[in-house]
Amino acid sequence: MRLTILGGGGFRVPLVYRALLDDVRDGRVTDVVLHDVDAGRLAAIRRVLAEQAEGVAAPPGVTATTDLDEAVRGTNFVFSAIRVGGMAGRAADERLALEEGVLGQETVGAGGVSYALRTLPVATGIARRVAALAPEAWVVNFTNPAGVVTEAMAAHLGDRVIGICDTPVGLVRRVAWALGLDPAEVRFDYAGLNHLGWLRAVYAGGVDHLPRLLADPEALASFEEGRLFGADWLRTLGTLPNEYLHHYYYTREAVAAGRASERTRGALLLNQQERFYSAAGGAGSALAVWEEARLERERTYGAESRAATGAGPRDSRDLDGGGYERVALALMRAIAHDERTTLILNVRNRGTLGILDGDAVVEVPCAVDAAGAHPLPVDPLPEHAAGLVCGVKAVERATIEAADTGSRAAALQAIALHPLVDSVTVARRLLDAYIRHHPQLAYLS
Repeated sequence: MRLTILGGGGFRVPLVYRALLDDVRDGRVTDVVLHDVDAGRLAAIRRVLAEQAEGVAAPPGVTATTDLDEAVRGTNFVFSAIRVGGMAGRAADERLALEEGVLGQETVGAGGVSYALRTLPVATGIARRVAALAPEAWVVNFTNPAGVVTEAMAAHLGDRVIGICDTPVGLVRRVAWALGLDPAEVRFDYAGLNHLGWLRAVYAGGVDHLPRLLADPEALASFEEGRLFGADWLRTLGTLPNEYLHHYYYTREAVAAGRASERTRGALLLNQQERFYSAAGGAGSALAVWEEARLERERTYGAESRAATGAGPRDSRDLDGGGYERVALALMRAIAHDERTTLILNVRNRGTLGILDGDAVVEVPCAVDAAGAHPLPVDPLPEHAAGLVCGVKAVERATIEAADTGSRAAALQAIALHPLVDSVTVARRLLDAYIRHHPQLAYLS
């Protein structure tokens, strides 16, 4: 089985390859093709993968190319994890938004819109090439903002593109640990959009254990989301929000923490990755350099939100980096070998959430088999959640319109209507600043 990784020079690619090395079952991935526009980054990651494969019997073969058509032609699966504008683009999105007093996180608020506006033209171009050169291939999208990118690609690939994210699986895993349950044995009710979802029930033995968790302050304080949102607010909601909802529920604190930080998350990662790619070309172990950088990345993940609420350090069990690559592997095996499973994925709604139309991409539990991912029924969202979901989906739709048509007016609408942007005037200044800074946005007129 052949897997093509777009963004193959990306920092997190070794996590995917590690999961592939651990998979010794029949029908596993035997060939990996890395594609990236940066040959230097490809070379650095190939060094890391080569060291990972040392001593492993029959590891997947690895080739690399900067030619997109060569990478996707005839492949079985495409894993898309591109970053248009690089980490420098993310750092600029965050900085420019914070200068205006609003959040600029790469998937939330104005920064997420800017990132999507840069990414969607490239992502839809990829979708067209996959449809033409590998029409039987499945695309697994991890490119952020994952929900809107998946929806834009679905216009060309239909249900053969599926978005994944490690945030819901991490939440479910931590909640199961806090309840003393095996994460592999629980069933869950989760619904929303990517980076805008709520865990509403955790079933084991036919019983919903979430009420027991919400009634136990000590258990709530034992995991990150419990500390991040606070027991009182979680009991008020009666649900467990995705960690990204911290930006919506604690907006002033999040903005203050971002402005008080010496550098934004994007700037920190930019510096970290520049050091890694420089060192990976040296005489020492590229794998050791990568592992050191990975641990630093994991330890500092969500640092601004934790600082804003005093949530403390991350759980050591979350530092192994295991998340989206395991979801991707389970998804690919379920489709390729009909190994049926249930995963939280970004797929077309198909009536699952009655507040949205059938083509809207939502993040919900799905049954996965050889025919793809099928959204499972979920309870209706409460009004407070439904309002946010509808508002953010409108922003996503305006962003897609802007990317498809080059409409500056649609791009302004996308930023101005976001719940985390409090002024049309600010939105207009931000859009102007983003267009000036990012050459990829020159198409907006």
